[in-house]
Amino acid sequence: MKLARLLLALLFAATTLHAQQSKQHVVGFMTDFDVKDDAIGICKAVMESIDPGVRVIDITHQATPYDVAEGARFLAGSAPYFPADAVIIVVIDPGVGSARKAIIAHSRRGQYFVLPDNGLLTLMPSKGENRIIAAREITNPAWMIGARLSSTFHGRDIFSPAGAHLARGDDWTTAGPALDVAKLVRIDIPVPTVDSTGLHAQVLGFDGPFGNVILNVPSETFARLGYDIGDSVPVTIDGRSYTIPFEKTFSDVPIASPLFYIDSRGRLALSLNQRNFAEQYKVSPGMAVIIPAKK
Repeated sequence: MKLARLLLALLFAATTLHAQQSKQHVVGFMTDFDVKDDAIGICKAVMESIDPGVRVIDITHQATPYDVAEGARFLAGSAPYFPADAVIIVVIDPGVGSARKAIIAHSRRGQYFVLPDNGLLTLMPSKGENRIIAAREITNPAWMIGARLSSTFHGRDIFSPAGAHLARGDDWTTAGPALDVAKLVRIDIPVPTVDSTGLHAQVLGFDGPFGNVILNVPSETFARLGYDIGDSVPVTIDGRSYTIPFEKTFSDVPIASPLFYIDSRGRLALSLNQRNFAEQYKVSPGMAVIIPAKK
């Protein structure tokens, strides 16, 4: 009988632990902090202290410092791959300590986004299940690290603890007052246009360390120009003219040769096979790109 009771007790404990773990939400974590000092470790320790065993997936901590537009691009690109009940914390916050709000946004799909209200949500869809349907300002001290808040490290003091409270299942309506979703900050991110002279676009950024150049051009927009795989595409980048083939993948051209391709996110991009296009062609974010329609 004693052995049976012991086995039942162990089974109950294991079942309880599994139930507690199953309630925990995955936390996606993105910052521009880099990993050269202790900031990321501190933020994760704060999360762990509130929600022991919290599962944190690092999206990146090497976003370009202060670049909210890049953060918005990374957030919109990564969120669909996280579970429907995930909590995503983003700290790219050049206005830390100012009047900008610290907020939680909630999507129709069920995800929570813990971040400064500075435009990081700009590229989240306005329609469909991934759209933002509600938001709250984080004002409740119980959702923060404590009464002594730093004016320069809200990643530790506000965003990490708030995200951990969400991850362990706390009621988000207690974090602070509701906000009007329509009034959340949006930044101006240029969209490509097509007119009689062709496609007018812009360099968004680069593909990690490889120097591939990402354009703000969805594949369907580029398709309107009429180019097929294998075609030579004339392009002007920051006033300099080139002719570059449109190919399916890097190895379709010789090593050190350029190509246009559609990247894994469905955008038009430029690469130099096994070389760095951005460095060799001296390309930087924001440069104008013009591509005429196929003749």
